[in-house]
Amino acid sequence: MDDLRIKEDVRKVVSLLLQDYEGGRDIDRLNVFDKPDKQKIIDITEKLIKLVFPGYYREKAFKMYNASSSLTMLIEDVFYRLNQQIFLALRFREGAEAAEGDPEAEALAICREFFHRLPKVRALVETDLQADFQGDPAATSTEEIILAYPGLMASTVNRIAHELYLLRVPMIPRLMTEYAHSRTGIDIHPGATIGKSFFIDHGTGIVIGETAEIGENVKLYQGVTIGALSTRAGQELRGKKRHPTIEDNVTIYSGASVLGGNTVIGEGTVIGGNAFITRSIPKGTRVSVKNQELDYDFGTEREWKSKDLEQSEEWFYII
Repeated sequence: MDDLRIKEDVRKVVSLLLQDYEGGRDIDRLNVFDKPDKQKIIDITEKLIKLVFPGYYREKAFKMYNASSSLTMLIEDVFYRLNQQIFLALRFREGAEAAEGDPEAEALAICREFFHRLPKVRALVETDLQADFQGDPAATSTEEIILAYPGLMASTVNRIAHELYLLRVPMIPRLMTEYAHSRTGIDIHPGATIGKSFFIDHGTGIVIGETAEIGENVKLYQGVTIGALSTRAGQELRGKKRHPTIEDNVTIYSGASVLGGNTVIGEGTVIGGNAFITRSIPKGTRVSVKNQELDYDFGTEREWKSKDLEQSEEWFYII
């Protein structure tokens, strides 16, 4: 009896939702084959990471011990899948660009050009890896960084996605970086331009906006935001510089926010934790937040005492 009631309830819900899908809204679209497949993009991203670090991730699908044969199989697989997804993504281009050329031929040309850029991507990733190792005394080896550090994973995916962004591929670059965001807690828009030797320390909560420009040898700590001052104008701001420029050899400590498209952080500047920056800073500047006054209230039954300990002072209380 309960099974019959459930079937009837399901039938009613199906009828209700099918009717609701006829509203003509963006959320009502039913064709799942006319746009990039998010799960396939994730799979492609993971395989591209394997191409960047060929000796660090095992490929379950290809049981070959010959490096050349295994690499050939992996590249053929990724090339074919990425070409398909780029073809689907090109239909989301806007304006005059959307009507240009043959999408199938263009997808193939873009895919071919992207793979030719992989050596450039790998060269940049190598500088990031060395910056991570030299900058983090907790790192025991570069192998540990490749396999375990979220900062290198996020920057690697961003460098891959950035090349597709430069090739004007819609949607796919953002799907790639949002995958890295979900895995690492680090949110880097694929449009951000990042120089070599980029070091993310810890990384959780870092946000870097689309039009940010970051120079060489820059170090960011967790919770840093390189963002826009305001996005209230919405789509009217598209294509305009909304995010800061960070010049070479800058260090920004945890929790700091640097905002605004006109904001330039000069070379060699160090920005302390929790600073809130909305204007340009000259090169070589040290920016810090004045120490806040801390108030401890332990109640009337506790008595504070102190004693000297080898030129330092230890505070304790007695209940």
